[in-house]
Amino acid sequence: MINTNLFDDSPSRKITQEKGNFKVIEYMKDMSVTKSSAETEYYASRMNVHKRQVVAALSGGGVVVQAGAMQLMVGDVQMTSDVKGAGDLVGKIFSSKVTGETAIKPRYTGTGTLVLEPTYKHIIIEDLDDWGGSMVLDDGLFLACSDTARMSVAARNTLSSAVAGGEGLFNTMMTGKGMVVLESPVPEDELFVFELENDTLKIDGNMAIAWSHSLQFTVERSSRSLIGSAASGEGLVNVYRGTGRVAVSPVAL
Repeated sequence: MINTNLFDDSPSRKITQEKGNFKVIEYMKDMSVTKSSAETEYYASRMNVHKRQVVAALSGGGVVVQAGAMQLMVGDVQMTSDVKGAGDLVGKIFSSKVTGETAIKPRYTGTGTLVLEPTYKHIIIEDLDDWGGSMVLDDGLFLACSDTARMSVAARNTLSSAVAGGEGLFNTMMTGKGMVVLESPVPEDELFVFELENDTLKIDGNMAIAWSHSLQFTVERSSRSLIGSAASGEGLVNVYRGTGRVAVSPVAL
């Protein structure tokens, strides 16, 4: 048996999120400072610049995490790779080349607790059910997921959407059920979330950080005419059509 104060609130840390089997510990202020760094840390904490750690509770199921993200394993927890064979390895290597993600991600199973390395980035926990069972991610957002979720590659339907849309030719796609943990450069409360039902969303730039795979993504002129697009100064826009969800970062990319 292991007793721990891991989940105890203190003047320096508290649990700020809990979804599925994932929790987020946020260090409200960094008290491990020196006299010369105290002022910087004080103003950083006032601007929501905090270290955050993801904690996953394991009770028979498993989680898959970004390579190198593990800090602590508490209890009867084992680590394996998420590779299921030679063909799967080739597919993962290809995916890593086109999306920038690591090819092989460790899978942790057993009974206990998994603690990930702290990060200054913002943690967002998404339920795949809220995204219709599939979501496409901007590069570099993936941190962890339930092992009931599957990672693959989503390719653009048209070359124009890849070249002109600013989102790249390939993106990471999560499908299945369970939670997906994102390591985001922007906080969740800064995001605009749009729920589309047989409708259209047009965005001037690559501000979408995640969207349902059920949506059709194209790049189009902002006006029906070439002259109108030139006169408006808007030019091309990223267009999402259909039924699904889009998360947009309006103030920072």
